[in-house]
Amino acid sequence: MSLYPSLEDLKVDKVIQAQSSYIANSGNLAILSENATSEQSGALYPCLYPELSQFMGLNLNDEEIQKNMSLVAASDQTVARPSSVNYMVAPVTGNDVGFRRAEVKQGIRELILCKDQDGKIGIRLKSIDNGIFVQLVQANSPASLAGLRFGDQVLQINGENCAGWSSDKSHKMLKQASDQRISLIVRDRPFERTITMHKGSTGHVGFIFKNGKITSIVKDSSAARNGLLTEQNICEINGQNIIGLKDTQIADILATAGNAITMTIMPSFIHEHMMKRMASSIVKSLMDHGIPEV
Repeated sequence: MSLYPSLEDLKVDKVIQAQSSYIANSGNLAILSENATSEQSGALYPCLYPELSQFMGLNLNDEEIQKNMSLVAASDQTVARPSSVNYMVAPVTGNDVGFRRAEVKQGIRELILCKDQDGKIGIRLKSIDNGIFVQLVQANSPASLAGLRFGDQVLQINGENCAGWSSDKSHKMLKQASDQRISLIVRDRPFERTITMHKGSTGHVGFIFKNGKITSIVKDSSAARNGLLTEQNICEINGQNIIGLKDTQIADILATAGNAITMTIMPSFIHEHMMKRMASSIVKSLMDHGIPEV
């Protein structure tokens, strides 16, 4: 997990640190006359960065920032950075639930699944570069309930290493496995990464897409500042899988999301290879587009 979820969080945090340092050092400045009014004091020492309320085109206010990040005066005049996620500093993003849903975790995990009444667990696997990857997770299936997601890499099935297997062999292993217990060792979405952005005053983060693929980046937008690239396909928005949805449906999800949006993206050439030979009708009808629990 990164220290700052977005460039805006980094910039606002620097502003807050500068304000905190200014307040802490104000005692070393020349002492005002006892007769000086508070209004005169304000004229002598104006508020630092008064434009913070419209910082980088974002709608910010002191209440929102204070809610997301507490400031504690320390002896070394530094800003305390409380966080439950690896000391994450997020005065703009805050403890956003979409950010937590979209997190691509490091390391591997073990999942234990049982087959449904039809003898299936609800996934399709794809062989890429001698690895086995999850190509589709069916909604309300054992795989979906276990937390498998599009792009996960399956390292082992029932203790057998999957490296070098074909897609057919991996499906055969699942078909032959016991109905009561299937053990999967999984690496979390190694081809995917997340980018957190913030809506500006227009309500947009600043990119154009077609068929789920990012085609253009708006100049001076949050998307541009945070390094969003073209030739990337959107896999998730705030952790919700959007693969197979129409562009209008994706636009609706973006519009109704909060001010902070975390997108999970994948290079388009990998995405195209992942989806190769899989009918779009299957993706639309079967893919799990539910909102994951945190």
